[in-house]
Amino acid sequence: MVIREAKDNDFDYIWPIFRSIVSAQETYTFDANTGKDKAYTLWLEVPQMTYVADDCGKIFGTYYLKPNMAGPGSHVCNCGYMVSETAGGKGIAGMMCEHSQKEAVRLGYKAMQFNCVVSSNGAAVHLWKKHGFEIVGTLPKAYKHLKLGYVDCYVMYKWLD
Repeated sequence: MVIREAKDNDFDYIWPIFRSIVSAQETYTFDANTGKDKAYTLWLEVPQMTYVADDCGKIFGTYYLKPNMAGPGSHVCNCGYMVSETAGGKGIAGMMCEHSQKEAVRLGYKAMQFNCVVSSNGAAVHLWKKHGFEIVGTLPKAYKHLKLGYVDCYVMYKWLD
């Protein structure tokens, strides 16, 4: 498994992962009906960098990295991670988290912040804590989960330097 910068033609492999995760309405704040063109813009054009977890030409995961804020807050980056449902539990998200922190430092960021970690996503909360992130805030009932209704979201943060 290698994590590398995404290329335009990788989006055909990213799209099914994106569509599956976003339509589930359990972890991301993107509209459940986001179309392929809009998803391409959100995942490959808006971020500073996008990466894929590639195993012999098969994409099992992807993440983006971008500034969380502009100006005086631009030293803090934000990332979003997605793993194919066929690859869950294989350590890919953890590998991407480690990779993203190294890339963030390489790109000059001093900290990483996740703005909306859905509290019911226990696997993500556990993984981010394992990688040194702390819950620095709770947004009460900030996410309308498709199955659970309104649930809290966490702001998670890690100083990288």
